[in-house]
Amino acid sequence: MDLNSASSVVLRVLTQATSQDTAVLKPAEEQLKQWETQPGFYSVLLNIFTNHSLDVNVRWLAVLYFKNGIDRYWRRVAPHALSEEEKTTLRAGLITNFNEPVNQIATQISVLIAKVARVDCPRQWPELIPTLVESVKVQDDLQQHRALLTFYHVTKTLASKRLAADRKLFYDLTSSIYSFACSLWNHHTDTFLQQICTGDEAAAANSLERTLLSLKVLRKLTVHGFVEPHWNAEVMGFLHAVFERLKQFLECSRSIRAESLCRDRLEKTIILFTKVLLDFLDQHPFSFTALIQRSLEFSVSYVFTEAGEGVVFEQFIVQCMNLIKMIVKNYAYKPSKNIEDSSPETLEAHKIKTAFFTYPTLMEICRRLVTHYFLLTKEELTMWEEDPESFTVEETGGDSWKYSLRPCTEVLFIDIFHEYNQTLTPVLLEMVHSLQGSTNTENTNAILIKDAVYNAVGLAAYELFDSVDFDQWFKNQLLAELQVSHDRYKPIRRRVIWLIGQWISVKFKSDLRPILYEAICNLLQDRDLVVSINNWFFGLHIYDFEFRTDQFLPYLESMFTLLFQLLQEVTQCDTKMHVLHVLSCVIERVNMQIRPYVGCLVQYLPLLWKQSEEHNMLRCAIQTTLIHLVQGLGADSKNLYPFLLPVIQLSTDVSQPPHVYLLEDGLELWLVTLENSPCLTPELLRIFQNMSALLELSSENFKNCFKIINAYIFLSSSEFLQMYAADLCRSFCELLKDITTEGQVQVLKVVENVLKVNPVLGPQMFQPLLPSVFRGIIDGERYPVVMSTYLGIMGRVLLQNARFFSLLLGQMACELGQELDQVLGNMIEMWVDRMDNITQPERRKLSALALLSLLPSLNSVIQDKFCGIINISVEALHDVMTEDSETGTYKDCMLMSHFEEPKATEDEEPPTEQDKRKKMLALKDPVHTVSLQQFIYEKLKAQQELLGEQGFHALMETVDTEIVAQLQEFLQGF
Repeated sequence: MDLNSASSVVLRVLTQATSQDTAVLKPAEEQLKQWETQPGFYSVLLNIFTNHSLDVNVRWLAVLYFKNGIDRYWRRVAPHALSEEEKTTLRAGLITNFNEPVNQIATQISVLIAKVARVDCPRQWPELIPTLVESVKVQDDLQQHRALLTFYHVTKTLASKRLAADRKLFYDLTSSIYSFACSLWNHHTDTFLQQICTGDEAAAANSLERTLLSLKVLRKLTVHGFVEPHWNAEVMGFLHAVFERLKQFLECSRSIRAESLCRDRLEKTIILFTKVLLDFLDQHPFSFTALIQRSLEFSVSYVFTEAGEGVVFEQFIVQCMNLIKMIVKNYAYKPSKNIEDSSPETLEAHKIKTAFFTYPTLMEICRRLVTHYFLLTKEELTMWEEDPESFTVEETGGDSWKYSLRPCTEVLFIDIFHEYNQTLTPVLLEMVHSLQGSTNTENTNAILIKDAVYNAVGLAAYELFDSVDFDQWFKNQLLAELQVSHDRYKPIRRRVIWLIGQWISVKFKSDLRPILYEAICNLLQDRDLVVSINNWFFGLHIYDFEFRTDQFLPYLESMFTLLFQLLQEVTQCDTKMHVLHVLSCVIERVNMQIRPYVGCLVQYLPLLWKQSEEHNMLRCAIQTTLIHLVQGLGADSKNLYPFLLPVIQLSTDVSQPPHVYLLEDGLELWLVTLENSPCLTPELLRIFQNMSALLELSSENFKNCFKIINAYIFLSSSEFLQMYAADLCRSFCELLKDITTEGQVQVLKVVENVLKVNPVLGPQMFQPLLPSVFRGIIDGERYPVVMSTYLGIMGRVLLQNARFFSLLLGQMACELGQELDQVLGNMIEMWVDRMDNITQPERRKLSALALLSLLPSLNSVIQDKFCGIINISVEALHDVMTEDSETGTYKDCMLMSHFEEPKATEDEEPPTEQDKRKKMLALKDPVHTVSLQQFIYEKLKAQQELLGEQGFHALMETVDTEIVAQLQEFLQGF
């Protein structure tokens, strides 16, 4: 591409590509895409985005295309890679000057220079770093800032490389520029502080921006540029200086207006200081040992004493608490149980920690956390009063919540309490004892203090197990507090019910649950209170390990009705999800006993599904509820099909965008629907059209897909296979070409189930798969689990469809170019040899029955393998025969004579329709209807009649005498 002639053309097309008119935009984008691989195109783009007289939007687009081109075509091994000559020109042009006037474009240029540096620096671009170092020294403000911005992005990119050779290059780079980076940072920091003192806020803001960028460079160099940074005096000097600079900057915040630009940048810089310390601690815990004492003193001073009043802000407090938490929890600072196994560095760090966290210090931290940071603020109380739902969403996991102060304080409290529980338990218990009895509803502060203390007791539940008699506390105080109905007591009622939720899995007697359920029913009638209680509290009571259905049933109707009313009344998506989760827990626990109460929910869910079209996570919650509903309703779930089946159809259709969110739960719902379906409907059969695309995904949902296929086979094999067997067989043949061992077994189990359900037509339907199974057996498949499944399939064919087995044997002999008897002999020999691969007793019995079915026979090959057949038959007898202690005779424990619907105990799930179908199928299965003992006897008797006494005796002499003795013992009475 000739630069002179091309520049105007490219400029015109770029201008068209910024158009809002799609008729102009689309052709321009297509043209630019074609030029991406043209030599000289990126040189033209460079000329355009560095020409400051052109339209900003055009320049912006040019720099973006250039940046994308680096990703695709800069590396030498890339298809259509840029030539070395053009890359040399481009590298030189990128660092000719740093005078871009537009901030957004300047940032993009810095990023693309960093992308090139990641590939080429320092080997192909040795002049980059020296050029940047010189450019940040110039007096021109714009050029200095742009060079510093580029310096940061290059350093950040090079620091992120992880290969050993790249790490070594970055260490070398760091050692060569670290002194300069420190002096640069100190210069800009001192300049900023001087300008603040003189009141020149505009100049200070510019200097602060440079301070921030130079500190970002130093952060990357310090954290990633040294193997053992504690041996470098300059590094440790910088880190110690961080604390002094932090104090200076915090003091500066007093004199800077809250609404000024400088204030925002100042806070960003203060946070960056703390990130330097946190990153260094994370990457170099032992090098940080020298900073432990100072870090703890600094953080505790500003967060837990008056020193921080008027200067600290929320994010700074969060960072300081994170610093304390990381020091407290750091495994590098925890000695082994055997002190002699601990390193000197660990013992030194532990010694510093122990010396700092004295009883007075820990007591003050604990008290301040609870009585200051745990308190609900006026803003929170107002939000709760005005909008309970928003308050709940915010408090229980909104995006801002996870970065806010409250969760950070709670995590710090948990970590410190766990580490120093012996010291802090008496402190917390004293706070609890001081709050005995109900609190004056007029004293708002006392109510908030009690709320905070109860919060602490809930968070420390596991640590307080031996110190708190929670059952007595519940009966003597907490229950009474739940019954205080005054509006101002609402925070305590809310906290008490949350507190019980924390303790119920720790220590809470089963006998007290009915009292608790009654209290919950009363609370559910207070709408504002209910929506502000963490949703999983109710779930815990339904889901705890000592849950007893009989205790809960008297309250089921009332609780379910109130929860359903709540579901209808709340408006926010998150709240509806929470309530649906609780309803799902209830349905799952009581199972079939939910049936009288779900009519209203069943009618409401279609409306909620329609309303939640734009809220896929709410639809996931609806799917989960439907899963439990189907399980609870059993065969009656068929009444849900007009709503249920379209939900499954949409959720499992990979051509529909929502499947990204809905597929996993949709497959689970599909499966439980099939398992509980009393019969196959045309609509249910039609949904299976979605399966072929799902099998092509090869995702983590593979296992459920095969469970669904098996469920269709058990539900109605003839209808299902008639419509889908050919497609399934083709899909399986493709899958088996490239699939894991586990996936291979899943495919083979489907074939095995088809043969079990339909032994006559099944082999014909999946005939293309069977030669590979046969070949796998005679070749001695090396994976035991695969071999076991192969033998299970071939056992079904041999035992239940001897005619088809003969045809398959002939086909294999032809393919292998061997005699029929030779192929048969090889198969029997390998079968006997690999019998130990089969671990399931059913398959072991099936193998014995299958090989015995070859008898009686005059075939010399079968007689030659007679010993092996008897050996595995006796092995199978040991697996399935049990001795009757009264008569001393043996019986086959796998025999089933009639169908008995199993009665599930309270702890067991009731049988699904599929369980019943499997039981009925077992009544037709030779494994469960044929006595192995009798089958062996009859086959041996027939063989004896065929060969005569003498011939049979000679055949039996080929069997080990010990095996014969065991066989005779099993056949007593015949």
